[in-house]
Amino acid sequence: MSAIETVHLNAIYPPSLDLGPQLTDEQLAHSLDATMRRHQGGPVWLFAYGSLIWRPECAAVERRRARVHGYHRGLYLWSHEHRGTPEQPGLVFGLDRGGSCSGFAFRLPEEELRGSLLALWKREMPYPSYRPHWLNCRLDDGTKVQALGFVLERHLPSYAGNLPDNLLTQILANASGRFGSTRDYVEQTISALRNHAMPDRNLEARIKRCHCPAAEQRQVTGLDTPRL
Repeated sequence: MSAIETVHLNAIYPPSLDLGPQLTDEQLAHSLDATMRRHQGGPVWLFAYGSLIWRPECAAVERRRARVHGYHRGLYLWSHEHRGTPEQPGLVFGLDRGGSCSGFAFRLPEEELRGSLLALWKREMPYPSYRPHWLNCRLDDGTKVQALGFVLERHLPSYAGNLPDNLLTQILANASGRFGSTRDYVEQTISALRNHAMPDRNLEARIKRCHCPAAEQRQVTGLDTPRL
């Protein structure tokens, strides 16, 4: 058993978190510039795997089903603002090492590209919890593109990892922040993936195990549609 797994088995909720100060506008701009210098040229694609599917931040001139290999979607990032509070942190999705992940690739317009990306950075990077990374992404027609994604940093205190079901049950029942509850956020993502014929069956099974009746009802009835 790894050290990370041992910590998670001994975890308690709510945790004591110190995520440090938020990034300043200058730091966000520096991170964006450093990321764009690593871009290999051509159109800028964004890989959406969570809430960006059903609540996009940027306009797109093209939207394609896509998959990345080497990373998987996990509810592994503590949120004490968007989907929780410092007293009762929530969880949000991130890309973690291993496996693969289905989602959408958005081709961003060249016009106002920097402004769109700065808005994206402010949404995804209020704290330095992610590492912006150019992913090897395969579109639904087999075309390979370089797509921007936000990858988890395991060494940071914001990294929750794969928590035990009993803790996830508590978080789904209690955590809510500025943009709503963790449970609603997870259910919206489950619905969006299922409605686009790319269900995340591991995530669905996990939520079912954690006794989230509303999520189970949405799977059965299919009544909800994502807010696109």
